Formats: sequence, C-alpha cells, structure tokens
Amino acid sequence: MTDESTFTREDLRVSVEGGVGWLTMDRPRAMNALTLEQVRAMTGALRAWADDDRVRLVVIEGAGDQAFCAGGDIRALYEAYKRGDLDFQYTFYREKYALNQLIYRYPKPFVAFMDGMTMGGGAGVSVHGSHRVATENLVYAMPETGVGLFPDVGHTWFLPRRPGHTGYYLGLIGARIQAADAMDLGITTHFIPRERLPEVRQALSGVDAADDAHAAVTWALDLYQEVPGAGARGPLMQHQNTIERCFARDSVEGVRDALAAEGGPFAEQTLASLAGRSPTSLKVTLKALRAGAALDFERALMMEYRLATRFMHGHDFFEGIRALLVDRDKTPQWWPTRLEAVDESIVDAYFKPMETLPELTFG
Repeated sequence: MTDESTFTREDLRVSVEGGVGWLTMDRPRAMNALTLEQVRAMTGALRAWADDDRVRLVVIEGAGDQAFCAGGDIRALYEAYKRGDLDFQYTFYREKYALNQLIYRYPKPFVAFMDGMTMGGGAGVSVHGSHRVATENLVYAMPETGVGLFPDVGHTWFLPRRPGHTGYYLGLIGARIQAADAMDLGITTHFIPRERLPEVRQALSGVDAADDAHAAVTWALDLYQEVPGAGARGPLMQHQNTIERCFARDSVEGVRDALAAEGGPFAEQTLASLAGRSPTSLKVTLKALRAGAALDFERALMMEYRLATRFMHGHDFFEGIRALLVDRDKTPQWWPTRLEAVDESIVDAYFKPMETLPELTFG
C-alpha cells in the first residue's frame, strides 16, 4: 500500500510503502549527481517523516546500475560561476550541509543502499546514516582535491575518525575503495550482494512499529549480511602500515617526502596521485582534517561552509571542473602550481569567515 505522500519528480522518487520512507535519486544518466532541487525535496520529506508515526525508517538508493550517487552537480556550480551567480553557489552548499546534518541527527533508522559509485555529495547522504549497506558494486571516494576543492559534506569530521590515518589518505589522495575496505574502515555497516536487495526491501517493510526500530533494522540487515572478498582484507588495509608511516605527518610536504623515501609500488602510485592534486586543496584539506578530528559534527560543517564559500572565490575549483567536465582535457592548471608556493597565510585565509556572508548555523 502506498501512502498519499508519494510523489515523483524527474530527478527524485519519494514514496512511503510498508512503513518505509523511500528516497530514490533518479538521474542515472548523470550518475545520480545531486542537484539543489533534490536536496530540497529530500529535506522536506525527511522533516515530514521524522514526526510521522506511519514511517518507521527511511531508505535512500540510486536508480540505475552504475551509481548510488557519484557526487554533487558540479556542472551546475560551474554554470553559476560563469554567469556570476554566487547566491546559487552559497545556497547549494548551505542547504546540502543542512541535509547532511539532518541525516546525521535523524531520529529514525536511515538506511543507505550504497550500490555503485558513491562519491562526494553521494557519500554525504549515505555515510552519516545509521545503517550503510555496501554491495559488491560499491566504489567509494572523496575525490575533491582532484578538482581543486576539499572533502566536504561532513567528511572533515568523518575521515579523521577512520582507523589510524587511513582517512587522511582517502581525503588527500581521493582514492577509490570497494566493499571490503569500506567494511574494514567502518564506512559501511553491512555487506549484502545486490541480488539480495529485493529480499532486504521486503524484510525492512516487515519491521514492527512496536520494536526498537534501530535494533529491528539491524536484525533485518544482519539476516542478509555476508563477508566481502571471501574474508580477505581489503587492498587498502594491506598497506595500512605504509599509510601510517607516510600520512601521520604535519604537512603535505612531509607526506610527499615520506612517500618518496618509502619506495615500492603503492607509495610510488600514491606519490604520483598526490602530484596531480591541487596544491592549495591539499594544504587546506590536511588542515581541515586535523581540525575536524577535534570538532563535533555541526562545527565541522560550519567550518566546511567557510571553506566552500572561500573556494567559490578561488581559482582551482572552477579550473578543476573545466579540465574534468567542460573541456575534458584532464590537465588542470593549478595556481599556485607548487606546494611550497602555498604558504600558511594563504591556507589560513580559507578558514576565516567572509564578512559579507552569514555563517552556517543549526537550530
């Protein structure tokens, strides 16, 4: 039976079935990239369901076979940049971060089916939920330093809380990982093969309103839980010692030099990846991750909003989008071009509020 709150947009399907509130991001040709309109519609639905006794839990998923959600709609941000529409850029980040906070604090179970590409904004609407289900198709990454930005949507809080310095590695390098590593790192809570998701849907619809909802959802998911990779450690975790030696450094230059001294295929590949990232983004990211390790979730988001609005006035973010999505030459011209040219005064300026822009706040 479908509730009267069901509605369908061209980019989002919202429904209530069997006591489950369903959010289906429906832009498969765009890898379900998250738009401002989707953010607003999901926010409205979640706020309504929070106080609706007919809704016992929420599930978010992506349409199609390739992506849960491969990120925010950065092409829309680029178009706003070209027309000088700073208000759109500010609004997009402000409302996206407010949605992340709503998910993090949500009073009911929030289940994400992370089936396919889960990056950037897609990670923001999944990893902060109470239950995160990986399938064998999961590819998780925060690749923002490769487009001249920083890992946001709550990841300045989330990444430093991964084991050791693995979160710093993920945030600086933007490396892609799959289900085994995601489980080892606590990015996901369950691994369930894609072919069993229809059964999981049925099981979640059977969660009894009289039960402790969070415990009941955990029990239902546990019934279908499997071990990814036949129990082997994920590829990333096999290099955890190298990551600890190289990424527990106080500066990006220190990370770079440690990787160069380390040697071996993994360190060399990581060093090459680091060299392709925006020097400014790398330095801001490391400072933000170190700060986020000591902040609560809301304060981390407030810091991220300061950073995001500063990046909207910088060079590298829109140069990164140009190189990746517009001209597609994949040769961004970062400025400054070298880590040594990004001094502390440049980095510190990103963390200061803009006098003409209100700070992000939560009620």
